[in-house]
Amino acid sequence: MNIQLPSRNDIESSYNQGIDAVVCLVEGLVDTIKELIDTNQKLNDQISKNSGNSSLPPSSDGLKKKKRTRSLRKKGQKPNGGQKGHEGHRLEPVEKPDHVEVYKVECCENCKASLHDINAVDYNKRQVFDIPPIRIEVTEHQAEIKKCPQCGCTNQAAFPENVTQPTQYGPNIKSHAVYFNTQHHIPFERTADIFEDVFDHRISQGTLNQSINECAGAVQPVNEITKNLLINSDIVGFDESGLKVNGKIKWLHVHSTPTLTYYEVHEKRGADAMNDIGILPNFSGIAVHDHWKPYLTFQTPDHSLCNAHHLRELIFVADQYEQQWANDMIDLLVEINDAIKELPPAVNYLNPDLIKDFDKRYDQILDNGFEINPPPEKIPGKKGKVKQTPPKNLLDRLRDYKVETLRFMYDLRVPFDNNQSERDVRMIKVKLKVSGTFRTDEGADAFCAIRGYISTAKKNGINIIEAIKGVFNGTPFIPSLAF
Repeated sequence: MNIQLPSRNDIESSYNQGIDAVVCLVEGLVDTIKELIDTNQKLNDQISKNSGNSSLPPSSDGLKKKKRTRSLRKKGQKPNGGQKGHEGHRLEPVEKPDHVEVYKVECCENCKASLHDINAVDYNKRQVFDIPPIRIEVTEHQAEIKKCPQCGCTNQAAFPENVTQPTQYGPNIKSHAVYFNTQHHIPFERTADIFEDVFDHRISQGTLNQSINECAGAVQPVNEITKNLLINSDIVGFDESGLKVNGKIKWLHVHSTPTLTYYEVHEKRGADAMNDIGILPNFSGIAVHDHWKPYLTFQTPDHSLCNAHHLRELIFVADQYEQQWANDMIDLLVEINDAIKELPPAVNYLNPDLIKDFDKRYDQILDNGFEINPPPEKIPGKKGKVKQTPPKNLLDRLRDYKVETLRFMYDLRVPFDNNQSERDVRMIKVKLKVSGTFRTDEGADAFCAIRGYISTAKKNGINIIEAIKGVFNGTPFIPSLAF
C-alpha cells in the first residue's frame, strides 16, 4: 500500500484556502486511516486463523506453538477418560489352548519322598499369548502328463485357474503387500524391508507395484456397486481435498456414509468434477457438506451444512472480534445437539415446542449480530462490490441458509456435522504426509480405488486382510445398502 501523508506545506496551503480545503484534507486523512484499520484487521485475521477456528487443515498450523483448542464442553459434563462403572478389558484365558506344557512335581519338598508316579490333584495354570515363527511356505503344483497307450496322445492335467506361472506369489503375500502399503501407507522399500525381517523373504518393489495394480483393477466393479449404492442412499456426506499428482494439484472427492466410501481423483474441484463423477447430479437424498458453493448448485438433493465448520468460524468471530452473538450461537448449536443426543432411543424427533423455541432464539441471535454488523457503506467513486467483514459474511450465511444449518434439528437422521467424510479424507492426507505426492495418475487412482474398498469393508466389520485376500481369490466383499 502506497500511502502519502500531507506535508506541512500542504496543511498550511489548505488552511490559507479556507475551511472547505481543510475539511477536504481531513476527510482524505480519515479515509486513509480507515483503509489502514481495515488492512490491519485483515492481517490480524489472517495470522489468527488456524485449524481450530477456521477451515484450515491441521497441517497448516506447522510446528508453531498453538493456543490450546477452545473446548465446547460445559462444566458438569463427563470428564475425559474412563467413566465410573466402565467395564475394563484385559487378556482373558482361553478354554482350549493350542499347546500345553506340564511341569511335574518330582519329589515332596517337605520329606523328599518321590512323587514321580503320583497323580496330580489339580493344576495352577498360566497362559502366554504369542505369535509362532512366521515363514513363507512353497506349494508345488504338479500336473500329471500321461501318454495314451491306445492312440499315443500326450495328455496333461489342468492347473488351478490362479496358478499361471512357473513361480508366483500367492494371495496371502499379495494381500499383505497391499495391506502394508495402502492401509498403513508404508512405502515400497520399507514394505520390502518388513517382508525380509518378518517373513525372511525380500519381495521386489516391482512385485509390490504389480500386486497393487492387480488389486485396484479387481476392486473396480465393487467400487461401481458402492457408487450406485451411494446414489440411492438417503443421506451422503461430500468433501474434497487437494493432493499432488505428478507435481500438479488435483482434487480428491470423497462420498461417504457410515457404511460406504467412494473416492475419485479429478482435475477440478467444483461442479464440473461433481458432474463428471456422477454421484451428486443423480442423488436425491440429503447431501451433507461444508459451504463450498458448487455443492449448492445442485438443486435435486436437500442440503445440510456442516456445523463443525460453523462452530470454528464462530469461535474465530468470538475471539478475534469479541462479539457476544457468536458465543450465543455456539451455545445454541451445541445445546440443540445435546438435546438430540439425550433423546431416548425410541424417539426420533424433537418436541415441536422445543424446535419453535430454538428457531426463535436462532433468529434473535442473528438479529443481535446484524445490529452490531451493519452493511458496509459504499465509498463514492469506488467500483465493485463492497467487501464485508468476516462476522457479517457469517451472519448472512447463517440467515440465508438457516434450514440447511438446522436440518439436523428438523430431521434427526441428519448428522450435526460432516465429520464422517472428513475422517475418510484424513487417511489420504496421511498418505501424502508420508510420500509427499503420487508420482503418476495411475498410482493415485489405484491407491484411491483400493482405499475406498478397504474403507467400505472396514465400516461393515470385515477384517481388512480377509477383504483384500478375497479380491485376489475372486471373492471380494460386496457391500449392500443399509437402512
